[in-house]
Amino acid sequence: MEINNSFEVPLPPREAWKTLMDIPRIAPCMPGAELTGVVDKDTYAGKVSVKLGPVALSFAGQVKFTEIDETARKARVKAQGKDSKGRGGANATVDFHIEAVPGGSRVVVKTDLTLSGAVAQYGRASGMIQDVASQLIGQFADSLKAQLAPSGGTASGGRQAEPAAAKPISGFSLMLKVLSNAIRRLFGSK
Repeated sequence: MEINNSFEVPLPPREAWKTLMDIPRIAPCMPGAELTGVVDKDTYAGKVSVKLGPVALSFAGQVKFTEIDETARKARVKAQGKDSKGRGGANATVDFHIEAVPGGSRVVVKTDLTLSGAVAQYGRASGMIQDVASQLIGQFADSLKAQLAPSGGTASGGRQAEPAAAKPISGFSLMLKVLSNAIRRLFGSK
């Protein structure tokens, strides 16, 4: 299934690109994500955990940059992961690029996601997966903006502050937002 998202950051495109390509710095901004290792300059190991009600999913896998175009500020990433309890897996190809906008940059993200095994049952309603992805991207963008804010972006002495550890995704609040979006879609309001 294809998922399209975008978010803005308060940096010019050149700086936004540099920041987004600094995986150890931005990984903690993604809800429930944890960078567990660096395989090489283009490949990273990690895990993502989410709890939706009584169901806790934890995917461990790798993310690899397969295309990087510094001049056009666009990249392609292939990600794959398996649920730690053997309930299935996820594979994704993520294309993103940066566009200049007033006040900063817009990051446009297109994800081609495939779920397998029992985990695929959660993805049957593609509208729900799109809503979950939108909420996660929104939380990521908010966390990234907070990290970039002048008051919280540097530690004493002018060094870059260490990013906060990733917080688990709140299944309850995430599902409330997804349900709210589904109701709005049903009644045709925005």
